[in-house]
Amino acid sequence: MRAFAALFSETRMPRILLAPMEGLADSLLRGVLTAIGGYDWGICEFVRVSNSILPAKTYERICPELLTGGKTAAGTPMRVQLLGSDPHLMAENARRLVALRPAGIDLNFGCPAPTVNRHRGGAALLGEPELLHAIAASVRAVVPLDMPFTAKMRLGLDDASRAIDNAQALAAAGIDELIVHGRTKADGYRPPARWEWIGRVRAAVTVPLIANGEVWTVEDYRACQAATGCADIMIGRGAVADPLLARRARGEQVGEASNGWDEVVPGVAAYWLGVRRQVLPVHAGGRLKQWLAMLRRHYPPAEILYQRLRPIKAAADIDRLLVEAGVLAERPETVWPASGNAGATY
Repeated sequence: MRAFAALFSETRMPRILLAPMEGLADSLLRGVLTAIGGYDWGICEFVRVSNSILPAKTYERICPELLTGGKTAAGTPMRVQLLGSDPHLMAENARRLVALRPAGIDLNFGCPAPTVNRHRGGAALLGEPELLHAIAASVRAVVPLDMPFTAKMRLGLDDASRAIDNAQALAAAGIDELIVHGRTKADGYRPPARWEWIGRVRAAVTVPLIANGEVWTVEDYRACQAATGCADIMIGRGAVADPLLARRARGEQVGEASNGWDEVVPGVAAYWLGVRRQVLPVHAGGRLKQWLAMLRRHYPPAEILYQRLRPIKAAADIDRLLVEAGVLAERPETVWPASGNAGATY
């Protein structure tokens, strides 16, 4: 009950945020999800900082929202996330990034991918609170106080024994808010998320805390708030699996037809058209199938569509099937040449 009391004492409405998802929520999908609505702000895929100060075009490639005022087409602010282990290089890259006027800057201490962790990035640093502090303090020194500055972390490497140390180190370095994913690096994405540990971290720091991890339904959303005491929730894969989740969590009455599939279909069409413009036809189908594979968790029509598309490889054949299924109103050839390469970026 204490958690609920804390929630109801908030004077503002709880915020719902879109999580960064490397290899899944690219700018196209971020655009679609924020157009469907319900998100206050989000974070793009991480920018890896290794041994140089990156050019502006690198940031703009990973976060094209920088070219439109730091917002998606729907107007949702999108922050840029930096990943690295060298305090000086992180700060100098943040200085470069500040000049591009992102909606905010976030630090990644949560990615569990072995390819990232082998190079001392993401969650691999969670055994070194002093280094986390040094990185965040160095970046804080170059980020203007009027620009949101956050960090996202997991609970630890193999266990949560240093979760509070890490959180306190980041808070002491001057971050504005802390996002905590309720798993360790070793947990990967295996359920459950340890929401109770997020609550312990929240009680130990003075900066506002945002909870993240294993929120797939409205029931999960409310349970996460209750278990963590956090009013604000960041949604990751649950947002991809149910694009209406944020609006459902806000109490909107959506899903009158096919659990809301009719409202999702235009987003599927927009995503496919965007993929066809940006990706070589031979690779386009995989992107759509990846999303449909997650959508079928909540939407039976998505399962049917996924099974029909699964054996099809040619983008032009997928075009035809999507028209037959009523997802597309017309063949994409009426929008660009039959080669599918018009407007593509490689």
